[in-house]
Amino acid sequence: MSIAMAHGPQQERSTAYPSARIVFLDYLRVIACFMVLLAHCCEPFYFSDDGGCLLRSASDAGWIAVFVSACVACVPLFVMASSYLLFPVTRPTGEFLRRRFSRIFIPFAVWSVIYCAVSGGGWRELPFNFPMCGAHMWFVPMLMGLYLVMPLLSPWAEKVSAREVRGWLVLWLVTTSFPFVRKIAALVVNGAGGGAEPFLWGKSLWNDFGGFHYVSGFMGYVLLGFYFRRFVPELSWRRTLVIALPLWLVGWAFICAVFLCRIPTDGGYPVTGPLSLALDLELGWRTCTTGVALTAAAAFLVIRKLTAQNWLYLRIVKPLAGASYGTYLAHMLVLTPVLAAIRPHCPTPVTMVLAAIATFVLTSLLSLALGRIPKIGRLVAP
Repeated sequence: MSIAMAHGPQQERSTAYPSARIVFLDYLRVIACFMVLLAHCCEPFYFSDDGGCLLRSASDAGWIAVFVSACVACVPLFVMASSYLLFPVTRPTGEFLRRRFSRIFIPFAVWSVIYCAVSGGGWRELPFNFPMCGAHMWFVPMLMGLYLVMPLLSPWAEKVSAREVRGWLVLWLVTTSFPFVRKIAALVVNGAGGGAEPFLWGKSLWNDFGGFHYVSGFMGYVLLGFYFRRFVPELSWRRTLVIALPLWLVGWAFICAVFLCRIPTDGGYPVTGPLSLALDLELGWRTCTTGVALTAAAAFLVIRKLTAQNWLYLRIVKPLAGASYGTYLAHMLVLTPVLAAIRPHCPTPVTMVLAAIATFVLTSLLSLALGRIPKIGRLVAP
């Protein structure tokens, strides 16, 4: 079902930096931030303490599939929010990049040092990448890369038609299937044993950039956020749910199925294995795969309907949204002890949800408190 319409009423106000706050994006930041925390609260239930894979029971596997599959759209939602606000870029490129990088890079650098100091390791990684002791911060360099590309594509975005954007989105959606195509290609090329996954369409040992490299990845979410803002007008709740609910259910079911079907249960539970097994189970959770793209689009459409500026929004949602970046950066320092305290006393699903709620509340309070410190606050919790 096509959701392309004539230019919506939000087009004019959003092509530049809006003076009025876009309320639903505050709801989105809070919801997506909680989704991050809930997904991370599930990780210890399939990662063993020694860094390998450990699934203790079929029940644990089922709850992991349910919760994580519902939450993996969190990072795409953040990207779509950035696109909705900032793309196409209307400021001079230097000014745009200076504003964006000063806001997100300095806190990223500060918290990278904090994670290294707390963990006692990761220092050698800092000049080259985010520290593995703060692995959740992979999101920040990726976002900065998107900021670098946005000014380049903005002239095209200013004059593009809805049909053309849909064409690019369809091509991008095709690329979200490639992680699964590689698995199929391994069976075709190597036989029933599978073996190493072959390179696809131009990639090789001496070339990392295949034929579809430049139309894949997170830039698709930038285009998706832009498409919703410019070409999809305000929809009624009924119209929104008619479109979003099937998208979300299909995407969520696909993500769940990929996870559950890849668990090697021939020997029953518990399932143990090396780290590579745990990472392989995450195939359907990769943020630029088909199921995640469908759930992200559906969630964005629904959240866009959240525009109430009542007491809850003014006193709770808006402050939490303002603190969400600090919450994202700091939460792993809080999540680990909170999860350790709750896990021995509660069943798996209760542990996951309670730990996520407690971590969200405590880290948000920490972020809000740090943000109030003069001069220092904007460096750690902008």
